[in-house]
Amino acid sequence: MGEEASAVAAQHTAGARPWWERPGLDCVAGRLRIAGRDAEGLARELGTPLMAYDLTHAQEMLLSLRAAFQRAGVPHKLRIALKALRSPEFLAAVRALGAPGSEEAVGVDVCSPGEVEHALAHGFLPSEISVTGTNFTERELLAILARGAHVNADLVTQLDRIGRLAPRRRVGLRVNPRAGAVNSRSDAMLYSAERPTKFGVYSDDLTRAVEMALSHGLAIDTVHFHVANGMLDEDLPAFDHAVTAVASMVEHLIDLGCPVTEINVGGGLGIAHHPGQRPLDLDAYVGVLKSRLGRFGATLACEPGEWVSALSGHLLAEVATVEDRLGHRFAGLNVGWNVVNHRVVYKLTVPVIHTTAADAPATQKVTFSGNINEGTDLFADDFPFPEVNEGDIVALYGVGCYTLTCYHPHCLRPPAEPVFFADRV
Repeated sequence: MGEEASAVAAQHTAGARPWWERPGLDCVAGRLRIAGRDAEGLARELGTPLMAYDLTHAQEMLLSLRAAFQRAGVPHKLRIALKALRSPEFLAAVRALGAPGSEEAVGVDVCSPGEVEHALAHGFLPSEISVTGTNFTERELLAILARGAHVNADLVTQLDRIGRLAPRRRVGLRVNPRAGAVNSRSDAMLYSAERPTKFGVYSDDLTRAVEMALSHGLAIDTVHFHVANGMLDEDLPAFDHAVTAVASMVEHLIDLGCPVTEINVGGGLGIAHHPGQRPLDLDAYVGVLKSRLGRFGATLACEPGEWVSALSGHLLAEVATVEDRLGHRFAGLNVGWNVVNHRVVYKLTVPVIHTTAADAPATQKVTFSGNINEGTDLFADDFPFPEVNEGDIVALYGVGCYTLTCYHPHCLRPPAEPVFFADRV
């Protein structure tokens, strides 16, 4: 039994409350509730696979992050990463936190022309849209620049292309400090490390980048970096190291004459996926940013995606098959990795909750698999679980991010239908 599975099993003691309980996600008489609604009842009424969202939780996450910046006295701006969740209902909940154009408004981080158009269509102003993408074609950049959104160039060659297409405008520069804080419990893909990645400009190329910008009359007013993924408290020292390196790059750019007014720190904040994990200490996180970047007097922009949406949504699925195979119990669900790609892409074990025995002791270990004809179509291996039978409804925990945005019609399996709750009953 792995470390995560052991932790799940350990929390199933007599009288113990489920480790995942919080406002908007709880257990009453053994039955799972999402936003106060009975989860199994939702699945039986609306069908499965079904994504059930508690929009209040998404708002609470953003408000808690805003409060941490306010306690630190740091000028800040929040944007949500559109790639994690772009549903109109979710975007409306984000818009409700502040009038468009106001200091309280939450903006959007986008990475393609299509996402720019989507943000504009759902009420975001061009000034509220930050574009940070990679390997844009000239046609794509023309479409983005025509919309007036602020662009953070990812490469020196991208700066050149922007300058030729739209000289004498203000732009940002994504930098790569060759360090990062990627939680080993999430995935092994690095945005920034010793080995070159496809993202951002290295310190060795900063002078060349500024010279390129100046040749087109571009003013670099934003420094952008993204060095974290799934970051929890134990990852903050590595994050501090990376941000310290970024601070030196910011200083260099300012010395070269760049009018830096914003430092965009990207996202990558982590959430608790399993018992024994704690939510990220937001005050400690903001404290790192303030201590390393506060001296520049720039607005600190943060662009969380997964952190906001993941625990706001849970996928309800039906157990299609239960079978013992060479001493291992398999429960096959009526959904696959083409809908929930967290295991395949992000290397995450997906916790599973029995909707009608949500607080029951784990009496067996179950491998949860999907309905796609690929061997990698698994959600959790030997996961401690109560008795499970065909026809039961289970919840895949914390998959509110990417499930609706990354769907692929593999094997012509259908997507999950979403339901959004703006209140709790």
